[in-house]
Amino acid sequence: MFFQRKDVKEQKIEELLLENYNRYYRLAYSYVHNEADAADIVQNGAYKAIRNSDSLKNVEYAQTWIYRIMLNEIFQCAKKKQMVSLDELPTEQGQEDHYENIDLKRALDQMNPQDKAVIELRYFEDMKIEDIAKVLNENVNTVKSRLYRGLKKLRLELTDAWQWE
Repeated sequence: MFFQRKDVKEQKIEELLLENYNRYYRLAYSYVHNEADAADIVQNGAYKAIRNSDSLKNVEYAQTWIYRIMLNEIFQCAKKKQMVSLDELPTEQGQEDHYENIDLKRALDQMNPQDKAVIELRYFEDMKIEDIAKVLNENVNTVKSRLYRGLKKLRLELTDAWQWE
C-alpha cells in the first residue's frame, strides 16, 4: 500500500484552513449575507488552496495567500449575485443577528468591494496594513488610501443614518 506524503506547503495550508475557518466564513458572510453561499465560498476557496498548494512560493505567506484566494471567491460570487435581479431573490425575514450594528452593516454593503475588503480585513480580521496589501496584491499606500477614504465614507454614512433616527 502506497501513502502519498504531503509536502510542507500543503500541510501548512490545511492547518491554516482548519484554524481560521470561522474567520473565512465570517468574511464571506459579510459579503453574501447567506449562510449556504458563505459556506460554498469557503469550501471552494479551501479546495483551490489545497489543490494549488504547490504554487505557493513561500510558506511564511500562506495566510495572506489563502485570504487572497477567499477574497477572489467572494468577489466572484458577488459578481454572480449582482447579475440576479433583486426581484428574484427570496426575502429572509427574522434572520438578522440582533447583536450586530445594522447601520454599520448597511454602510459597509454600500461600499465598493475593494474598500470594504480593506476595512473588514483591518478591523474585523485585525490584519496589518502590510498584510492586507499582500492579500489584495496592492501597494501599501494604496491600501492606506482605501482605508482612510473608506473610513471617511463610513463616518459620513453613519452620521447621516444616526441623524435621521
